[in-house]
This record gives sequence, C-alpha cells and structure tokens, in this order.
Amino acid sequence: MGMNVGSSGGSEPDVMLDINTTPLIDVMLVLIIMLIITIPIQLHSVNLNMPQGAPPPSQVEPVVVTIDIDFDGTVLWNGEALPDRATLEARLSQAAALPDQPEVHIRPNKLVEYKSVAMVLASAQRLGVTKLGMVGNEQFVK
Repeated sequence: MGMNVGSSGGSEPDVMLDINTTPLIDVMLVLIIMLIITIPIQLHSVNLNMPQGAPPPSQVEPVVVTIDIDFDGTVLWNGEALPDRATLEARLSQAAALPDQPEVHIRPNKLVEYKSVAMVLASAQRLGVTKLGMVGNEQFVK
C-alpha cells in the first residue's frame, strides 16, 4: 500500500489514501484458475449398455388384419363387410385380447368422410389395440 505524504505548506499535510488493487486482482485470478482446474469436466452423454451382436431372427410372421373403409362408410374386416359398429368392436376386442396382437392396417377410401375413419380409430384406441397403422396415405397427396 502506498501513501503519498507531501508537504503542501499548510498546517496539516494532505494524506492520499488510495488502495493498491493489484494484489487483490492477482489473488482473484489465482482463485479463478484454481476453481477452473478443480471443477470436473462435464460430459453431456448418456452411457448405455447396448446388446452385442445381431438380434435373433423372428420366428413367427406377424398376423395382419386389414380394415378397409369404403367411400360410403362400409367397414370391411379382411375383405368381409361388417354390418355394424358392435361387430367391429367385438373383433377389435378379440384382437386386443391376444397375447401377441396382430397388426391392424386401416385403409380408408379417398372419398370417405372423416367421421367414419375417426370412429374406427377411436374404437381401436379405446379397446386397447396397440399395433395400428394407416395404409395407402399416398392417395391423399395432391
């Protein structure tokens, strides 16, 4: 610390009390460097135990059920026309109850109203069909 004591001709000399900040800055820099060194390196990755080798080939071909929805709202189960919604829901519940659920492919006609397709989708979801897919979507591309 430095003090400037000078004689200015008065009875009381003016004392200059400025703090020397250089040692404080040096100490702060050393502390920052120590902090940077001691912080562990953060790795932004998740370690997973992945299986080794190729997966075993599938022994059983999946069963596929095709639900066609005709332009007038008629629902066809693998080509067989269903008379009403109760029959559709009975077949969907049977498919959902199987231990290995079949794949359900829904193929709507281009001219069918959306409410008919939504009815089939809602029934399938409510009854617990998990393997569900829309087939033939390329017909809707303009």
